[in-house]
Amino acid sequence: MLVPTWKRVSLPSRIGWRWSPALSGGRHTVVVRTIWIPPQLADAVDEDDYPGRVSWLAALPARVDQVAAVWGLELGEPYLPGGQCAWVAPARNLAGDALVLKVGWRHREAEHEADALRFWEGDGAVRCVATRSLEDTTALLLERCVPGVPLNCSLPEPAQDVVLAGLTRRLWAHRPVDGHPFGSLAAMCDQWAESFELDFDADSRGLDPGLARAGMAMLREVPRTAQRSVLLCTDLHAGNVLCSQREPWLVIDPKPFIGDPAFDAVQHILNCEERLATDPEGLSRRMAELLELDPERVRLWLFARCAQESLHDPMMRELARRLAP
Repeated sequence: MLVPTWKRVSLPSRIGWRWSPALSGGRHTVVVRTIWIPPQLADAVDEDDYPGRVSWLAALPARVDQVAAVWGLELGEPYLPGGQCAWVAPARNLAGDALVLKVGWRHREAEHEADALRFWEGDGAVRCVATRSLEDTTALLLERCVPGVPLNCSLPEPAQDVVLAGLTRRLWAHRPVDGHPFGSLAAMCDQWAESFELDFDADSRGLDPGLARAGMAMLREVPRTAQRSVLLCTDLHAGNVLCSQREPWLVIDPKPFIGDPAFDAVQHILNCEERLATDPEGLSRRMAELLELDPERVRLWLFARCAQESLHDPMMRELARRLAP
């Protein structure tokens, strides 16, 4: 593993110089920068088959130093347990403002996070103060939520449903105009279906082929039959909503795409595992009612997403079987 969980990783960074004759024969050498790598980020890089993630992590300390210098930031230790694609830490600028620095690996799903946050202008979501692109890295300077406790650590799930629905409807009320940069939910679902089919062909793991075909057909079909399209968060759940002083709750970490609003109901449902296992259709109907959506569309999305996850998760396999049209 490149970066053992809970250990520090020491990598070169342009933060200064030291005199070290024993190491360099009398030459100046670069001071070694030491930063904490949160466990989820370390594990995600370790488990990823894409080799670019390793080189991205190796360059992370230099990237953090670079953007901190450009924006004049004093940084704290990163938040734990951390995310899978970004290093995120509290920061203060020269004016003393409480901010958050997010230095992330550039990938398709999060490519336009800053665009979405600026589009919403703080209405239900954190504000984006500045952004900077550095090759395979995107750096965002964000409003800090204080105290910043996640919704899933603050309220019971039924109350979470209500908070999430209210925030989601506010975000949907902002309608992108022509020329927006956001990708299509339908295109992303096509990619998910193709990836599933490759995995299924390599090892079906005993999954019923008929269920697999029906699930992937639905994943491709349902985004193309929506009556309207909105700017989606796509990864909207109670762990991505934080308590704040500016508003009681604010959304963080959107992965924005344009598409069927019913899609945004599903990630929270999937995270409510006990209620989902007990009554998937009842939970689906509840979220549809709170979001003023067609309950059947939410149920179809839930089936498609459960089918997508069914190769590696026995619970998702059983739920897909129960929800199949």
